[in-house]
Amino acid sequence: MKLIYEGKTKDVFDLGNGQILFKFKDDGTVGADGQFDPGGNQAGVSIKGMGDGNLRLSEFFFRKIEAAGVPTHFISADLANGTMTVRPAEFFGQGVELICRFRAVGSFIRRYGKYITEGQELHGFVEVTLKDDARGDPPITREALAILGILCPEEYDALVMLTRKISRLIKDELAQKGVELYDIKLEFGRCGGQTTLIDEISGGSMRAARDGEFVGPLELVKLILS
Repeated sequence: MKLIYEGKTKDVFDLGNGQILFKFKDDGTVGADGQFDPGGNQAGVSIKGMGDGNLRLSEFFFRKIEAAGVPTHFISADLANGTMTVRPAEFFGQGVELICRFRAVGSFIRRYGKYITEGQELHGFVEVTLKDDARGDPPITREALAILGILCPEEYDALVMLTRKISRLIKDELAQKGVELYDIKLEFGRCGGQTTLIDEISGGSMRAARDGEFVGPLELVKLILS
């Protein structure tokens, strides 16, 4: 087993058999204020049990999404060891993230707060950002992605549709527990030439609220898996 990458919330290993292993950590990302922020670019907070919770939610949602006919890189989860085995994926460029926004919070408010109020409905608006911590994961347009050779227009349109489908599935699942999904960050790649959902789906990659109050990542695990 060879370490490929030390990430903010998990380490990535090559198992040497054509599969990849994620080892989840109890670390979370923070924003400029040093507080936990699913949209943050720096690891800066450690929450006991967060790695286990992120793994459990990822397994739960990957299975739900696959049952809905969406391909994922998920193979299996080992809860006792805090690991998830996945298929290797090829990134689009050096990695892109798609954010589905149902309410205006986080970086959307920081960028556009002059034109919109916090918590305003966004109806599943999808935006694409580049995975680039040094540059703050900049948003990028459909045209720019094509110009830079990262995504062709047809791939962009397909990813946006797929992001909405997955996000609404997750939103509906949370709603059954009395929780409202505000936004969620998804990542895609190519597995065997097929566009595939990758990375993780956890409290560390979404914002959700109950009765108007944000739900923390560990509380989210309890609510969804209870």
